[in-house]
Amino acid sequence: IVATNPPFSLFREYIAQLMNHEKKFIIIGNQNAITYKEIFPLLKENKMWLGYHCGDMAFTVPEYYEERETRFWIDETGQKWRSFGNICWFTNLDHKKRHEEIELYKRYTPTEYSKYDNFDAINIDKVANIPEDYFGVMGVPITFIDKYNPHQFEIIGLDRYTIPKEFLVGGRASINGKPTYARILIRRKQNGN
Repeated sequence: IVATNPPFSLFREYIAQLMNHEKKFIIIGNQNAITYKEIFPLLKENKMWLGYHCGDMAFTVPEYYEERETRFWIDETGQKWRSFGNICWFTNLDHKKRHEEIELYKRYTPTEYSKYDNFDAINIDKVANIPEDYFGVMGVPITFIDKYNPHQFEIIGLDRYTIPKEFLVGGRASINGKPTYARILIRRKQNGN
């Protein structure tokens, strides 16, 4: 099992090498790697997923590390620390969190959920707002991947790779002519199948 923190600039190549050699792994990467054209298909096809933690992570840094204005501190023992707000564990090792269902409580209403101009799907701005009674295609933030359960949802695609280019606005799905942030297109599975 490979457990490491590869250079983020080589993340695509490193994942390709791990997959090519059929290695089990748990590695650290930038959350934005979710949207890379080389990485997203692996998530969509359930060949790789996120580990237990995604988001803000803190790391100790060496004594010689220069102080920063943000996301830097020294603890009571004198140890220097840095944190990053968009770091994830990427893995192909199964774990319990991956099979936890997202608790859905919102109900779909056309007035609350906007439709995209350029794709037949509704927009969801927060994972917590996924409606429990909607089974069509939904565009959700990339943070959805941290909560993705392959028994509860199917990943259809990523907006910029799924919607025909001539319909994209600024490379994205749009609402009232304005592009949204990157959206993962998903569909709820009926009865978890």
